[in-house]
Amino acid sequence: MGILAILALPLLLVGISGIIYIYQSVRWLLSKSAVQNKVVVITDATSGLGKECSRVFHTGGARLVLCGRTWEKLEALYDALISVADPSMTYTPKLILLDISDINCIQDVAKEILNCYGCVDILINNASMKVKGAVQSISLELDKKIMDANYFGPITLTKAILPNMISRRTGQIVLVNSIQGKIGIPFRAAYAASKHAAVGFFDCLRAEMEEFDISVSTVNPTFICSYHRQPATGNWEASIWKFFFRKMAYGVHPVEVAEEVFCTVSSKKQEVLMANPIPRAAVYIRTFFPELFFAIVASGIREKLKTEEE
Repeated sequence: MGILAILALPLLLVGISGIIYIYQSVRWLLSKSAVQNKVVVITDATSGLGKECSRVFHTGGARLVLCGRTWEKLEALYDALISVADPSMTYTPKLILLDISDINCIQDVAKEILNCYGCVDILINNASMKVKGAVQSISLELDKKIMDANYFGPITLTKAILPNMISRRTGQIVLVNSIQGKIGIPFRAAYAASKHAAVGFFDCLRAEMEEFDISVSTVNPTFICSYHRQPATGNWEASIWKFFFRKMAYGVHPVEVAEEVFCTVSSKKQEVLMANPIPRAAVYIRTFFPELFFAIVASGIREKLKTEEE
């Protein structure tokens, strides 16, 4: 009896691990079958997240159309993809030059994208531009540039591709957005505003496209980083501000987000929030207890300014 009691916990952990492994394997296989032979367009494919999305969808057997701002980086990504994948199981990616913030060129680029295979099955809006600073220090010109990259660019491309999907009555649009499309974080006003706008547009689009069997998904991670880093030290680190928002610094790796995007395409889940419990709680507190949320934000600003003065 004593031996059984000792072995119970390890056996339970092994059993749970086995179930999780089987679940993840089945989920991955279903996701792979959902993208195989599909025409998948990825914007800003040369970014950290774009590269990882390209990798998982290429391995999954999708017919990729990779968009990026510089031809050299697109070619490097192309070489990296074809060097590691089985050519008998994958398609050769097609490369398209696209600066998503250049609104005037998007219509022509969309025609070029559609000419690759004659259709688009899955559009992944991944391109994004960030800026950090106090509202009064960010020029209106930069505000507009952020809106072009994060809002007008993605919706212009989406609108250009949409008629093809509607005529075929099939398709999927994925927006890689941010938790800042749900809550505003100080010193990121322009970025948060653009992400809020994108959420509003794609929420409306989701409802409108239901009759055409076109699904719309948004994936909202916290800070996307290439490694997990510790926040810088400071006197205000011990405040309630740290408890709430400094946790945002513990971001998610591009590999994690890419795999979530891949699985979201299969499940056609409408919205995904990739966040640890602290920022996830912040989203709900902002919704149900806004006064508490604003008080915490204000407290953080005061403590930050006090620390900088000291």
